[in-house]
Amino acid sequence: MPPDTSTPLPVPKTLDAWVKQLDGVALPVPAANHKRVRSALNDSRRSLRDIADMVQDSPALVLSIMREANHHTNKLAEPAESLEVAINRLGLARTEVLLNRLPTLEADEIPAAFRQLLLVSQHATQQASGLFAGRLARLWQDIHLGSLLFLSPLWPMALTYPKLLDEWEMRVIHQGESSRIVEKQLFGVSLLELCVAMAELWHLPLWVTLGYRLLISERRQLVKAMRIARNNDDPLLQQQLMDADPHLHRWLNQPANTVLLGNGLALAAQQAWDSPHCLRWELLTSLYLQQPLDAVQQQVHQNAASSALHHAAPGIWHPAEALLWPWDARRVHRGMLPAPPPSAEALQVWRKHCAELLIEPSPFNNAMHLTTSSRDALLSCGMQRVMLMMTDKTATMLRVHQIGGLQKEAAETVLYIKESTVLQRLLAQPTQLRMTPANIDQFSALLPGSIRGLFKGQHWLIRSLSSNGKVVMLVFADQGGGPLSEISVQAFGKTCQCIERAMTSFSGRKA
Repeated sequence: MPPDTSTPLPVPKTLDAWVKQLDGVALPVPAANHKRVRSALNDSRRSLRDIADMVQDSPALVLSIMREANHHTNKLAEPAESLEVAINRLGLARTEVLLNRLPTLEADEIPAAFRQLLLVSQHATQQASGLFAGRLARLWQDIHLGSLLFLSPLWPMALTYPKLLDEWEMRVIHQGESSRIVEKQLFGVSLLELCVAMAELWHLPLWVTLGYRLLISERRQLVKAMRIARNNDDPLLQQQLMDADPHLHRWLNQPANTVLLGNGLALAAQQAWDSPHCLRWELLTSLYLQQPLDAVQQQVHQNAASSALHHAAPGIWHPAEALLWPWDARRVHRGMLPAPPPSAEALQVWRKHCAELLIEPSPFNNAMHLTTSSRDALLSCGMQRVMLMMTDKTATMLRVHQIGGLQKEAAETVLYIKESTVLQRLLAQPTQLRMTPANIDQFSALLPGSIRGLFKGQHWLIRSLSSNGKVVMLVFADQGGGPLSEISVQAFGKTCQCIERAMTSFSGRKA
């Protein structure tokens, strides 16, 4: 089975820790693909080419076979350059053993974030093959396999840490934050450096590693090429500029760049077809192919439609859908949509927890028992990350009593009240503060950095709760950092009222 993501895994913060964590993830294969490939492996009439073609329908299986084949390759031998070669190196028996070792799930049971990233890789393969395979016919296998596996270092991350990648997309792509700063905060390392390390460990096709190396250490050349590409309305000037820089001309026309171009186009299209990001990749492709921009765009859109015919699936987004929309329409990132309201079942659980909080005399054995029930009530009303903190006897600091949806390290958080004017105001009297894009800059700067690090995003709630006329608890909650469901906000308020009554009843029982 794939990793259980219901309980957040500790997030690695070093390159070595990330590599070890991601290398240990077994990627799930759709049950239908698993069954077809296993049947083909036991059919003596099937050629290696037939089997390889069937494997191609499952990118996770492609990666697993390539990794296994290259892992057992003699160090002096070249890594397998095609799936057919990889299967031949393993042999049919070992390929079947590997297949049976991989987790299998029905397609709709495989986590959506993982399926979404696989779809981007399949779209990238369609773009790279459609644009370049005819021009570089002898290299079509390198183009196909390299473009499919280019993003594969991130596949296990999409399976085990989907919220981290989702937050990266929202903050970097949609909100324009610095990728370097965001990646340092979320992952502790550069994603490009991590991808290079994984590609080298797995002996992925050389063109994959070259693409990442280009983005890391050859950005100056990339910027030069993009500046020339902007002169797409003057092909003669473009040619003159390229002729004046033979090194740049050779650098741009490396066949390995087809893998990067295909993935750049597919990733940019996830946001919008008419975004500046997408236009840059289209212009660069136009310069590489020495074709007019409108011809390249037409081909790119046709490739997207072909990809959608073969790869689109319910519950995940394919950019070809947007080609049917008005040209300036935008797909709204799910992190910018209000969170869905809690289900009827969740609300039923929430009512049960609130009823328990309101029982008199108090049924709770101790404060930890009470706050555990309080946390569970908040989570069942739709909150995804919750922290309950209580003041110490001297009323100088706040310590964590309960957390939900946060890394276990969050339980060690301590806040000193005198260091934050916002905390002082919240503890002066029962108050609710709702963070939004309109006030997040104003208030977050006045909150301790440890809290801002735990509740990343622009939408969250802070509420101070009192017992016997004195504020004794702070509740922090959000729904993943995106816009809040109004039903959940209302339920949050009612839950806090129930917690206040429970604390008062509990303290009265002790007295």
